[in-house]
Amino acid sequence: MSSFDIHAGGTETPAPPDFRWPGGKRIAVFFRVSFEWWSDGKWPGIGPMGNPLKAGVPDLNAVGWAEYGHRRGIHRILDVLGRQGVKATINVSGIMAERYPEILRRITDEGHEVVAHSYTMDMIPCYLSEEEERANIVHTTTLIERATGIRPRGWISPRSTPGLRSPRLLAEAGYDWHGDTLNDDLPYLVDFGDRSIVAFPNNTEVNDLPLYMRHGNAPKVMLEIFEHWLDCARHRETGPVRMDPAIHTHVFGRSPGLFVYEDIIKAAKAADDVWIGTRSVAVDHFKRAIGR
Repeated sequence: MSSFDIHAGGTETPAPPDFRWPGGKRIAVFFRVSFEWWSDGKWPGIGPMGNPLKAGVPDLNAVGWAEYGHRRGIHRILDVLGRQGVKATINVSGIMAERYPEILRRITDEGHEVVAHSYTMDMIPCYLSEEEERANIVHTTTLIERATGIRPRGWISPRSTPGLRSPRLLAEAGYDWHGDTLNDDLPYLVDFGDRSIVAFPNNTEVNDLPLYMRHGNAPKVMLEIFEHWLDCARHRETGPVRMDPAIHTHVFGRSPGLFVYEDIIKAAKAADDVWIGTRSVAVDHFKRAIGR
C-alpha cells in the first residue's frame, strides 16, 4: 500500500465480475460539466494566451476568459443538453452557488446533478489543514443546498486532487461518493468502519482542458477520440466500460467546442448498447449490485 493512499485504513469492495450498468448495459457514458470560479484576488492558472504574466500581476485576460462561463457558457451548454434530452453531472464551485443561485436552480430544475467542487478552484484540499478542509466541505455543501434545496451527494475537488484525509472527511460529512481518483475504471466502495463512501474514478481522455487548452488540439479531436474509444469499448472490450466526456463552461461553452460536445452526445445516443445517466444514479445501482 502506498503512503499516498487516500483510502488508507479503509476496506475496498469492488464491482462484481458480472457488473453491468443500469438497463443491463455494458457501457455507460456520463456527461460532465464544470461550472467554476476562483477566490477574490485569484485567477485561472491557465488562460487562452498560454504564457503566464509576472508573478503577482493579475491576468485580466484569463479572468475575462473565465467569466464567459457564467455569462454565456453555462446557459449555452444547458440549452444543448436540453435539446438532446441528456442529464449531466455538473461540478459547481460553492462560490457560484452563492453568487448565481438562479443558475443553480435552472440546473436542478432541468434534472441535472449538482456535484460539490470545493468553494473555489484555488481551495484544493491538499493545501488545507484538516480544520480548513472540514470547514470548506461544510461551507460548500451549505451554499449548494441553500441555492437548490438539494444536498449534494457527490464531491469532486479542483483538479480531482484530494488530500490524504479527504475521502474520510467526505464520508463523515455524509457524502455518498467522490471522484477524486483516477485509479480504476469502475466505482468501488471504501468502508472506514462507521462510515463508507463510493470512489467513482474520473478519466481525462475526453476532457477539453488537457486536450484543447494544454495540448492545443483542435476541438474536433475530442469527438474523434470519443468515437474511437466508443468503438473500442463496443468491439474490443468485454467487461463494463465507463466513459465521461467532460467540458468546462468557460472553455467548451463556446463555439465550436460546444457543438463538438453536442456531436459527442449524439454519438452516444445513437449507440443502443450505451446507458447515459448521472453519477449518483449509477452509484445507487452499484451499491445494489454489491448488496449495500
